[in-house]
Amino acid sequence: MFQKLLNRSQLYLAFFGPRTPEPGTIFLRQNRVYILPTRPGLAFGLALGVMLIGSINYTLSLGYILTFLLASMGLVAILHTFRNLVHLHISAGRVEPVFAGETAWFELFIENRSRYERSALVLWHQGKPTQCDVASGRGTTVSIPITAGHRGWLAPERITVDTRFPVGLLRAWSYIRPDMRCLVYPRPDDGRLPLPEPSGNAGEKRVAGGGSDDFAGLRAYQSSDSPRHIHWKAAAREQGLQTKVFSGRAAAELWLDWNALPADLNLEDRLSRMTRWVLAADQDGLRYGLRLPGMEIAPDAGEPHRLACLRELALYGL
Repeated sequence: MFQKLLNRSQLYLAFFGPRTPEPGTIFLRQNRVYILPTRPGLAFGLALGVMLIGSINYTLSLGYILTFLLASMGLVAILHTFRNLVHLHISAGRVEPVFAGETAWFELFIENRSRYERSALVLWHQGKPTQCDVASGRGTTVSIPITAGHRGWLAPERITVDTRFPVGLLRAWSYIRPDMRCLVYPRPDDGRLPLPEPSGNAGEKRVAGGGSDDFAGLRAYQSSDSPRHIHWKAAAREQGLQTKVFSGRAAAELWLDWNALPADLNLEDRLSRMTRWVLAADQDGLRYGLRLPGMEIAPDAGEPHRLACLRELALYGL
């Protein structure tokens, strides 16, 4: 009974690939690599059959020699094609978040721990090939392009790794499904509506901070600082990046509120509009917060805050 289930599992793996994502490093064992002749390989075998029949009919010694010589070359090609793919180690690499409609690049690290080079490897995903070579005892990184159609999590489907090395008479292949995914943010809309007006809850007291009235001095540059406040003259004199500090009225907090959107916008259009607001507020160096139904992110600035807001927008309602 167990052997029957094992055979069914292997048949499913051969024709449909792994059922679930495979965590960690994927090792291409011998029972995961399949090999069949290509169309040129079938034509080659048919030609050998015709040559053998002709040699038998006409008792051609040189015909026998040529037929068996070509047949032995074909048998050696089987070994080299299979060996070119078997015992590779494939692991998931990095993948950067993208916006809907862009291309996500899934990095795969292919490691060759053997003493011979692996040539003409092709990784197929959704009919798109990516070719690479791996030197002996080394590894290489391959990026698989996948178009992100919708916001949320994007995971690659089954990837086929194949090779027809060295002469193209045979094709060896294996299926992999690495455990990796990419976060897809909503596509920013193309509208030119202004950002929501800041709320005036911060009072009128004078502070040394993000105001813009009177110049108060310089401080070390921080990643969340607006480019407009950088002291570029000091940077040109090779004194490092410094930020101008102003004293003025305390900056009001900017809230990107779901309820401030027009009522006729659907869900995806609302998320696209708020994504544009987040990007615009971050580009201007503003402190902003995000309000969605059922959740709220306190006002802040900088890249971590921007990524947190975009993440909430990408996964909202999923």
